[in-house]
Amino acid sequence: MELRTRALQTLCLTEPAQKVASAQLLHAQAAPLSIAKSHFEPFGDPPGRPARPVLVERVVKPQRSPFTPDGLATLLHTVAHIEFNAINLALDAAWRFDDMPDAFYLDWVRVASEEAYHFSLLRTHLQSLVGEKDQRWDYGDFPAHDGLWTVCAATSGDVVARMALVPRTLEARGLDATPLIQAKLRRVATPQALRAVEILEIILTDEVGHVAIGNHWYRWLCQRDGLDPVAHYRVLADRYDAPTPKPPFNTRARLQAGFTDEELAILLA
Repeated sequence: MELRTRALQTLCLTEPAQKVASAQLLHAQAAPLSIAKSHFEPFGDPPGRPARPVLVERVVKPQRSPFTPDGLATLLHTVAHIEFNAINLALDAAWRFDDMPDAFYLDWVRVASEEAYHFSLLRTHLQSLVGEKDQRWDYGDFPAHDGLWTVCAATSGDVVARMALVPRTLEARGLDATPLIQAKLRRVATPQALRAVEILEIILTDEVGHVAIGNHWYRWLCQRDGLDPVAHYRVLADRYDAPTPKPPFNTRARLQAGFTDEELAILLA
């Protein structure tokens, strides 16, 4: 079976553990697979997601401090949901866009596998927590929003916009937010919070590479199409009403991920 077909099959899986296992197996077996580069016939109804968490337009919940067990569980669930969405985002890139180099598809299959690993780390840690009323949690126990997939769907017909606005915009926000979350958890200083810091460090290291992949393919596409990457990004951000990144920015991680000094200067202006 072709790599893109398997990526779509994995995208359509609804059970989280099955999706994780399938994404990781696809990456492990990707090298010898053929790639259907064009005339690809989609099927199913992606993305596959479990019945829970309940998806809402905006999550409205009491502010819970991570200094409490319930608040820590809420935070871990939020990050786990982002990582679950990130599996789907990477798989969607791997199957959706025709006529790209082989390396494009292999890159996004690898990203999907790493996002699956991140989700598994977070879910396992969430399941290990004991709440204030001795309850246990799992992925799906808190409501979640669908903002990441909304942008993914909006850019389904434009690979340049997808590369500009998903890895380089939405996922790059994680580079900025993660150190702030880690600092708060270090102040909590419980073994559970410090384990979360360790997991977030693994995620941050890998996410630098994921954003770098988005930067690489965005610039490759701009060069192919004769577009200025900086000027065209502004066009795409306006066209698709992309969120504006907010400070503070993790400039070191953004530079490692391939953002230029010019792009960072625009962010900091």
